[in-house]
Amino acid sequence: MAVAKVVSREDTKLKVQNIVATTSLEKEVSLTKLARTQPNTEYNPDTFPGLVLRVKEPKSAVLVFSSGNLVCTGTKSVSQVRDVVSQVIKQLKKIGVNVTITPKITVQNIVASGAIDLDLNLNTLSLELENTEYEPEQFPGLVYKLDNPTATFLLFSNGKLYSYFFVV
Repeated sequence: MAVAKVVSREDTKLKVQNIVATTSLEKEVSLTKLARTQPNTEYNPDTFPGLVLRVKEPKSAVLVFSSGNLVCTGTKSVSQVRDVVSQVIKQLKKIGVNVTITPKITVQNIVASGAIDLDLNLNTLSLELENTEYEPEQFPGLVYKLDNPTATFLLFSNGKLYSYFFVV
């Protein structure tokens, strides 16, 4: 008879690795002017319509579009997203773009990694759980997809896991 181990929250260690969030500043932005005046930018309109603005602390990258829409990546918390957006607004002010609203931040997805204090039998899990993909000859992890909430987990036999949560 097999004995199942109950895994408690204390046995599970998850760490947010990345948050992708979007917002609109509701102001047009001259990407050419921003690229010419700010050293932490990359802009090549022939290959991509947005400008990449890199922030040192917290380390992140923001895609800035001429419409004033922003996509923030690389942060590990919503408070860091707010901080990065504030820094972008300050840089935009230097080129004459005065944002008068408090931008509404929308988290699009969250990536976390972690481990559970348990070895996993991926063959058994692939048979017992719905919505799994497991082909050990191709990839050593099991892909487990949930519909509600929309999430994908990569599970490994040593108990390590990666999760991707998509906010709908």
